[in-house]
Amino acid sequence: MKMKKLISMVLAFTLTATVLIGCGNSSSDNKAQGGTDSSGKVTLKMAVWDKDKTAYLKPVIDEYKAKNSNVDIELLDISSAEYQDKLSVMLSGGSDDIDIITVKDTPGYSSMVNKNQLEPLDSYISKDSVKLDSYSGTAEQLKVKDKLYALPFRSDFWLLYYNKDVFDKAKIAYPTNDMTWAQYEELAKKIASGDGTNRIYGTHDHTWRSTVQLPAVLDGKNQIIQKDYSFLKPYYEMALRMQKDKIMMDYASLKTGSIHYSGVFENNQTAMLPMGSWFMGQLMADKEKGTANMNWGVVKYPHADDVKPGTTIGTITSLAINSKSSKKDKAWDFVKFFTGEQGAAIIAKAGTIPAIKSDDVIKTITSQKGFPTDEESKKALETVKTYLEMPVNAKSAAIEVILNEEHDLIMTGSINVDDGLKEMGKRVSEELEK
Repeated sequence: MKMKKLISMVLAFTLTATVLIGCGNSSSDNKAQGGTDSSGKVTLKMAVWDKDKTAYLKPVIDEYKAKNSNVDIELLDISSAEYQDKLSVMLSGGSDDIDIITVKDTPGYSSMVNKNQLEPLDSYISKDSVKLDSYSGTAEQLKVKDKLYALPFRSDFWLLYYNKDVFDKAKIAYPTNDMTWAQYEELAKKIASGDGTNRIYGTHDHTWRSTVQLPAVLDGKNQIIQKDYSFLKPYYEMALRMQKDKIMMDYASLKTGSIHYSGVFENNQTAMLPMGSWFMGQLMADKEKGTANMNWGVVKYPHADDVKPGTTIGTITSLAINSKSSKKDKAWDFVKFFTGEQGAAIIAKAGTIPAIKSDDVIKTITSQKGFPTDEESKKALETVKTYLEMPVNAKSAAIEVILNEEHDLIMTGSINVDDGLKEMGKRVSEELEK
């Protein structure tokens, strides 16, 4: 009898403890999954890359938090080079550790949509009457089977940056807003000087395949996803020629050393740099901090002989919501702010071109402290035609891998240009036919 009573007491204690522990876990899980904590505050986790090099992030988040004191934004910072790979791993397990996803490019976007990792935004957009025409057509380009899984907040395009101090010292005229690729190569050859560690290169191609491939699609006759890539040949030959003549840095050395283009330009190692408009914000911020001391200017992206100046390539950077997030409504409120007019105004003040553009936005950027005061630099932001760098395609992520692999082989001399482009076309054709 005493034994039965003892067992009953142990069972009762165990059951009570289990209930108490369960209640404790419920509260803890609620906080982890995005419910409010004891103070009523919600923490949204946002995946970004190169946080410290992105001038607009902190101002936008600070402004949102000032209007929403019960929300905190925790940034999950991933390096640019590893961003999509690491993000894919984090999302593949179905975890809600990420609420808001910064979508870096079209291949990454297509891949995440195909894997059902992004929440459709159409119902949110409809409920809050978000005007998609405010995004100048960029939002429509993100639709997949008539559904939208992200909203753009940045609509960047390619420009040509140059170091005024280097040109002034050499007494050579600056680049212009109407310059062909042949003139660009000739100018790079002319301005290059010095030897060894004192070498100032004429121009700089970052290791992205886009630095070589994008100039070839400006005539509108070809695009990056197709079965024949022979149209890229002149631009690969130009890049390899400049690399051989030491007009620009060696690709293999850049890749091995993981050298970032910002360091090359800000350390006065190159006279020119083809790069996206996103770099303006960093240059202005670094100049303000004193970590960059050169005088710089910017002109329109060079063009082919039969292409109008101001024709360029655009990239869309957008925000999405993790389909597994337990805080979708709160995440949407932040996404709506970030990608809307209030976010656009703050992004423009940081020197970056937002997806919602207007004359006032451009004036905001060009009037910022640190933006070049010359008229040519201001006119550089006027575009006549912008082609999307990578079309939205279900196979774009796989094709991006192929293009990068073949680009790497060509630029390191592991394969000649003709064979590399043939292999590129063969592999892409096979992928498209799967």
